[in-house]
Amino acid sequence: MAEHEQHLRVLIANEKRERLELLAQVVSSLGHDVIAREIYVKEVGAVTAREHPDVALVGLGLSSEHALELIAEIVREASCPVIALLSAKDPAYVHQAARRGVFAYIVDGDAQELQSAIDITLQRFAEYQSLQGAFGRRALIEQAKGILMSRHSIDADHAFDMLRDHSQHNGRKLVDVAQAIVDSHLLLLPSLPEPAALERR
Repeated sequence: MAEHEQHLRVLIANEKRERLELLAQVVSSLGHDVIAREIYVKEVGAVTAREHPDVALVGLGLSSEHALELIAEIVREASCPVIALLSAKDPAYVHQAARRGVFAYIVDGDAQELQSAIDITLQRFAEYQSLQGAFGRRALIEQAKGILMSRHSIDADHAFDMLRDHSQHNGRKLVDVAQAIVDSHLLLLPSLPEPAALERR
């Protein structure tokens, strides 16, 4: 089988060891590296955090609860999308898996179907991360504007002008200037009295 042009680092997890081995063969045949094979819920989170996979594939084994716990642990630790693999259609399981953060699912397909699912999922995940980043940047700029408005008794437009002017004058990104304002503001906040000091009053 021809190797895919993008070599991915793939984590696979399944309660059934024989399914794990089969899946590892399929993933390898697509030209990807299987960096971890996990069966146990208590270990999968640490492996995910350590290995930083590009994508994780979680098969539904004997117990849907076991598979859902595997998904939850990977999603908690991963900065990668998770794809659920099913041997038959199971809308209830897919719904539960989606609630735990699965990006896609595939019902027993061939290697090329799996590759297509991976490609689509990685694209969606990249768009999601970009959107999350945009929301984060916007929130950070709004926070910095609020600090400037409070400090200088100015309105939102003037606060934004200050940010933009400083950014242009110093050749720094607007979001970096905003981050510096927020960081320094947190350092300059008056410290709260110790709980023991409050009790003595």
